[in-house]
Amino acid sequence: MFMEQMDSTVIATSLPAIATDIGTEPVALKLALTSYFVALAIFIPISGWMADRYGAKNIFRLAILVFMLGSLACSFAFSLETFVISRFFQGVGASMMTPIGRLLLVRSTPRNELVAAMAWLTVPALLGPITGPVVGGFLTTYLSWHWIFWINIPIGLAGIALATRFLQVADERNPRPIDFVGFVLLAVAFSGSIFGLSVISLPALPIIYGYLTISVGVVSGILYFLHARHAKFPLLDPGLFRHRLFRSAIIGGSVFRVGVGAVPFLLPLMLQLGFGLSPFASGLITFIGAVGAIISKFMTERVYAKFGFKPVLTICGIGGGALIALQGQIDISASPVVLMAILLIGGIFRSFFFTGCNALGYADVDNEEASQATAITAVCQQLSIASGVAVAGGILEISSHFRGVPLSLADFRIAFIVVGVLSAVGGLIYLRLPKGAGDEVSGFQKAAAQKT
Repeated sequence: MFMEQMDSTVIATSLPAIATDIGTEPVALKLALTSYFVALAIFIPISGWMADRYGAKNIFRLAILVFMLGSLACSFAFSLETFVISRFFQGVGASMMTPIGRLLLVRSTPRNELVAAMAWLTVPALLGPITGPVVGGFLTTYLSWHWIFWINIPIGLAGIALATRFLQVADERNPRPIDFVGFVLLAVAFSGSIFGLSVISLPALPIIYGYLTISVGVVSGILYFLHARHAKFPLLDPGLFRHRLFRSAIIGGSVFRVGVGAVPFLLPLMLQLGFGLSPFASGLITFIGAVGAIISKFMTERVYAKFGFKPVLTICGIGGGALIALQGQIDISASPVVLMAILLIGGIFRSFFFTGCNALGYADVDNEEASQATAITAVCQQLSIASGVAVAGGILEISSHFRGVPLSLADFRIAFIVVGVLSAVGGLIYLRLPKGAGDEVSGFQKAAAQKT
């Protein structure tokens, strides 16, 4: 998961060097970012079917191998076309690694230990986007851009070996037929939406293509829901949203993640364009959020056992959103310490939130539905992150246009407030949870019983 999360961000800092080496423009090379996310969008929905059909452990190891081969292909790319195709191939592997890894964890972990397991699983998800720019900048500056792909090879080989040796998970099979019509509709829906959002936020193509593909994606999504109502074996079953806790986890987590997904885009830009810091210096500041995420892992299980899901998710969602808004209001000209303190506390809040949100989503879902739940969760995460970047880019553009001046610090302040409010709304959603929601997973009932 760390390898996939870091790789999705590490490339951003290396685009100029890669573009120079393969003879193209950095703006054009952003199509490689888009192709990666499009591959995720197309193949994540089929990951649950693949795991049920051929065994989750087998597909997990195959996904790591495909990701490694895609990394090698990227490192040997010699033109824009070969690099874009290689990134797409790499994205196919990534689309299976993370959701199936989470599925293996859910199937092998008792429900009352799921919070602790999810706490450690979210560490790489939080570390990857923060360390990616730092690692990418270092390797590109002091070695070469090829190393940002070569480092995946030893990590991947170790992953395959360790999974073979230690992943002792029951090989649950469900050889249901594939919903081919649903696969096509979902592929168009999710890839169209993510491609459109990527074009809007990173305009390597005329922005009209972004709006057109989003429209096609929305229409295809509507057609899929109509199809799924009558399909015997829908690829992603909308019926899972009948589970209240799963539905709350998806909606609240997605809204919160829109704001969080905007931060890795906004913060480095603000530090570099607004305060004149170098990419490496800005990366050293933003990295402190990862420290907060790691610190939280030693407290997460006890906090949820003591207070339960509802109050912790609400407080961390609202507080995390407020801290995001505050990040854009700090002047680091004198000292970056205040901003780093906010990032540290914000990292703790976000980590608490995502750990609880991920565990809550499986509280009322049984093992037979786990593969579907995992695929739906992974798709919603990608859509919300892409939406966060698009929303942030749109706010900057609109603010700069109405002020009639080039992009400045004032535009970033506005953007941080908007995305912070969005994240806070994600926390407010959990106020509607019933008392005692998910207590058998959080351990709250057990902790209360021990006290009495």
